[in-house]
Amino acid sequence: MNIQRSYKGETGGALYLVPTPIGNLQDMTYRAVDILKTSDLIAAEDTRHTKKLCHAFEIDTPLISYHEHNKRERETELVEKIKSGQIIALVSDAGMPAISDPGADLASRCIKENLSVIPLPGANAALCALITSGLSTEAFTFLGFLNRKKKEKDVILEQWKLTKSSLIIYEAPHRIKETLQSINDVLGDRNIALCRELTKQFETIMRGRTMEILEDIQQSGIKGECVLVIEGASEEEVSDATEPQWWENLSTKAHVDVYIDQGESSKDAIKKTAKDRGVKKRDVYQVYHVDEQQ
Repeated sequence: MNIQRSYKGETGGALYLVPTPIGNLQDMTYRAVDILKTSDLIAAEDTRHTKKLCHAFEIDTPLISYHEHNKRERETELVEKIKSGQIIALVSDAGMPAISDPGADLASRCIKENLSVIPLPGANAALCALITSGLSTEAFTFLGFLNRKKKEKDVILEQWKLTKSSLIIYEAPHRIKETLQSINDVLGDRNIALCRELTKQFETIMRGRTMEILEDIQQSGIKGECVLVIEGASEEEVSDATEPQWWENLSTKAHVDVYIDQGESSKDAIKKTAKDRGVKKRDVYQVYHVDEQQ
C-alpha cells in the first residue's frame, strides 16, 4: 500500500499533472500557472505549442518534449529527475494530461517507483461535453478515440451496446460521418450530442438523433475536433437482449424463410437474418442457397 501526501514541500520530487485550456486561455487556473512557473521542468507533448502558452502567462520554466514517439526514452530520464528531488510539470497540448495521452504511462511509472503524482483540476473536453449534452450524467463511460477502421470500430461499439451509462467519444472531423453511421448501425438511432470546438470562438453543440445530425453535417460539413456524447442503452433494449430470441431454435434457412413468408424479398430476408444473428450477409446467403440446392 502507498499513501501519498501531496502538499508541495512534503513530497520532495513530484510529477504534477497540469491541465491547460482546450481553446480559451482564460480557462487557465491560477494554481496551474503557479505550478508551471515554479517547477524545475515542464514536460510537454509539443514544446512549440506549449511555448505559446508559457509566453502568454510569462512562464520561463525550461521545456522538454514528452510525446508518443519518444516517451520510452524520456520516461526514465524524467523519473530520475523526480527521484533527485525535482518538480516536473506534465502538460498535453490541450486539456487534462494522461487522458487519451501518453502522459498516462509516465504517471503509471512514477507510481510504480513510489513517486508522488499530483493532479490539478482544470479543462477537460469530455466532461464539458457531457454536462452540456442534456444526457444522463449519473454514470458515463469514456471510450476516447475509437479505432479508425470501421470493422474494429463497430466491434468496440457492439461491446458497449447494452451499457446504460452515457458514452463519450473523441473524434476527428474527417472521420465523424463514418463514426456517426457506425453508431446508428450498431447502437441504433439514439439521442446524442455532437460538440465541436469546445470553449473556442466557433463552439457548436448539436443535440438530437444520430441520423438527423449525420444528415445535417453531410450537407453543411464540419470542422474542428469533436466530442460525441451518446445516450446509454434503455431498459427495454437491455431486457430484449437478455430474453431468448424468437429465432434461436431455427436453422439459418428457416430463419430466412420466416421473413420471406412475411413478404420480404429473399435479399432483404437474408439481410435481416444476418443482422439478427450478428453474422455477415454473405455467410447467410451461402448457407441459404446451399440448403436450397440440396
